[in-house]
Amino acid sequence: MTADDSDWAEVDRALERTLEFPSFPEAIAFVNRLAEVAERESHHPDIAISYRQVTVRWTTHSAGGITDRDRALADKTNRLIGP
Repeated sequence: MTADDSDWAEVDRALERTLEFPSFPEAIAFVNRLAEVAERESHHPDIAISYRQVTVRWTTHSAGGITDRDRALADKTNRLIGP
């Protein structure tokens, strides 16, 4: 999967995707995996959690929008979701 797949939308100068998980603990486990990647990459998404739904937004504030780095991290996010 690539970051320009239809799973990611460009919203207000960010790549955004909302995911739904079978349970709240699984949603939190995903957020924890994503946090590890973000820390390693020193680039952090905006994350909103609502019960079983997680919305992830990748943008580069200093660039005023989406960069290649955001696209690469959206792709890494896709890989964290699993099949």
